[in-house]
Order: sequence, then C-alpha cells, then structure tokens
Amino acid sequence: MSKVLYERDGRIARITLNRPDVLNAIDDDVPRELAAAVERADNDSHVHVIVLSGAGRAFCAGYDLTYYAEAAGSNSVTQDMPWDPMKDYAFMMRNTELFMSLFRSRRPVVAKVHGFAVAGGSDIALCSDMIVMADDARIGYMPVRVWGCPTTALWLYRLGPEKAKRMLFTGDKIDGREAEKLGLVLKSVPPEKLDEEVENLAHRMAGVPQNQLMMQKLMVNQALYNMGLQSTQMIATVFDGITRHSPEGLNFKHRAEAKGWKHAVEERDQGTFDWTANAPMKSNR
Repeated sequence: MSKVLYERDGRIARITLNRPDVLNAIDDDVPRELAAAVERADNDSHVHVIVLSGAGRAFCAGYDLTYYAEAAGSNSVTQDMPWDPMKDYAFMMRNTELFMSLFRSRRPVVAKVHGFAVAGGSDIALCSDMIVMADDARIGYMPVRVWGCPTTALWLYRLGPEKAKRMLFTGDKIDGREAEKLGLVLKSVPPEKLDEEVENLAHRMAGVPQNQLMMQKLMVNQALYNMGLQSTQMIATVFDGITRHSPEGLNFKHRAEAKGWKHAVEERDQGTFDWTANAPMKSNR
C-alpha cells in the first residue's frame, strides 16, 4: 500500500500522508514517496494547486520512533561510535531535500493540519507555502529538548529570531490558535470548518493561471534563499546529527530501547530526566 496517496480533482492535486495506524509517522519511504507525488503534480498540466493532508487522526507525528529510537542497535539515525557525521548528513539532507520538494514545487502548496504536526511532521508542514490548522491541532518540535534540530530551519523564516527561539528553546507544542497568533500558520479554524476553509482557499488560487502562480512563488522563495535559507539548512542538518550522537542523545536512544520510546519521550517532554547524568531528575527547581 502506498504510504503517500495522490489524486487530482480538477485543478487541485491532493497529496495525503497515508500511515494512519502510526499517525503518519515518517519512515525511510515517506520522504521519497512525498517528493514523487509533488513531482507528479508539477508535471500535470491541469494542476494549479496542491493540498497536502494526513489520513486518519493526525497530519504527521514525526519520525517513526518505534524503528529509529526504540529498536536496539544502530540504524540510519544512530550510528555505532565513533560516528561519521557526513554519513549522517547525507541521510538527513536527503530527507530535508525531499521535504523541500513542497517548497520548490511549481505549484502553491496548502497544508491542512489536524491532530498533530510535530517533530519531523512540522518540518513537512512548514515546507508548504501556507498552513491552515484546526484550532485543537498541535504543532511543535519537541526533539529540541534532546535528539533533534529541525533540519528545514523554517521556524526562523516564518517566525523571526525571538519567536523561533521561544519554540526551539522549549520544545513546546502549541495549538492552532497560538500558531496563528505567532504568525507560524496562515489561519486556525474550528475543526469542523477545516475542510471548508482549505477548499475555499485552494479553489480561489486554482482560478489563477499556472504561470502567474509560479512567478509569485519563485519571487518569494528567492527572497528566502537570499536570506540564507540553504546555508542555514546545511548547518541545521549537521547539528541534527550531532544532537543524536551527543552523550545526551545516545542516552535518550538507550532509554528508549530500555523503556520504550513513549516513556522516553514523556520524560523528555516533561523535563523529568537528566540526559547528561542519564538518570531521573530529583527536582526541576
């Protein structure tokens, strides 16, 4: 079964992340299938707009930690020591570039976010041109607390330095209302209005000629490139590898192996574990 679905509805291409049993968690296949779907839309002369969504209860809950964190031993994101930073970089930059197919697409991309768009799932959403969220949806990059750096670096370019630091120093998840208030997403709407809001926006843009849409997107994107987006992504992707192979990152991996990734993530997100000492915290204060 395809892990990313594609269909065309008139002038709108609909791309759907399709691993609903694991909240559309990212494995080795999802980035590649996502980019292939974007390329299909780009090469379809009928498509003017792409709507990106997730099947089931969430948009995307990030990388599949059952495989990447909980499974014993080394894998694509945790090497045996001593580790090769460039091997890690090659793997993660591949994923970054595949996520960025949304950003580079010749068609405007609207992400429709319900449930969760967290960790690597937030990277995918932020690569879209616009995000419309349900009020009760959650977005954030919790791995900044240990074991991750957002490789697309788009928090900075959407929020500016201070608000980006607020999100990346805490690893907080925020709901759609706060995400709109911060300027992270275009709009937040009640869950029952999400489909209607996205459809109205997509159809409005679909009435614009393809070449006009493409020129406006190229112009705005070039401004972000001029601001150093590509070099920022390079260092963010290197740092992401370092976070996972630091003493704290390795302790997180070992904790996930021993206790299960859900337990390790709960300790990380609540701040109840000292990853440097590799032991539960006695007190946060």
